[in-house]
Amino acid sequence: MLDDWIEALEKRHLANLTRSEVTRALRALSSCYVERRDRLSAGAALEGAGKRAAFALFYGPLHFLTITEILEASRLSSVALDAIFDLGCGTGVGGAAWALASGRGASVLGFDRSPWAVAEANWTYRELGVQGRAVRADVGSVTLDTPTLARASRVGLMLAYAVNELLDEPREELLTAVKSAVAAGAQLLIVEPIATRLGNTRWWDAWRQALAPAGVKEDEWRFPATLPDAVRDLAKGAGLRPRELTARTLSTRR
Repeated sequence: MLDDWIEALEKRHLANLTRSEVTRALRALSSCYVERRDRLSAGAALEGAGKRAAFALFYGPLHFLTITEILEASRLSSVALDAIFDLGCGTGVGGAAWALASGRGASVLGFDRSPWAVAEANWTYRELGVQGRAVRADVGSVTLDTPTLARASRVGLMLAYAVNELLDEPREELLTAVKSAVAAGAQLLIVEPIATRLGNTRWWDAWRQALAPAGVKEDEWRFPATLPDAVRDLAKGAGLRPRELTARTLSTRR
């Protein structure tokens, strides 16, 4: 399944771009994440076809593999779910990984402000055989008090590589909504990079402290990076050498 998805990604994103163009774009995208994260809230990561292709071809599989490992190690994959809310879904890989890891046919509802990301997420769900739908919405304004949350113990709430890119006010509003959902019994998985130099991460401690009374735990994860050949070759061409899949999480892990 993973190989077929990677092959489909290449066909989709290399139809109008050369590999060298995508490699150059990945170099620029990586620089944006490391050196200019203040521009991410304005959508800099998805500026131009090259960066969008690089994001889908490299960060999409990287995040899918990382989240899949986390779900298994945290035992969140063993929790029976009916629905997964993926806030800031990007290309849809996080919600799809959770739905596939649970193996119980949970449906995914993804939210992202980028029209390109929404279209890409819907394509990802179809390619991976996940029952899902992505819609356009700002993460900070998503209303979580839907009828589905009445069965909150069978709901997963995911925020993968999304909270750090929010401005302070919508981030604080989102925390209030997340606290309410977890208090009602929703399963939570927040995923962010470990490196503290990647932007202002002071919010992390505030979220950790606010969610701890509800049983939310903080973890750091490191897994060997066994990447598909196409992803590894793209990374190598851009001067990237991912030897580990790393992330830190706030979750309702068992």
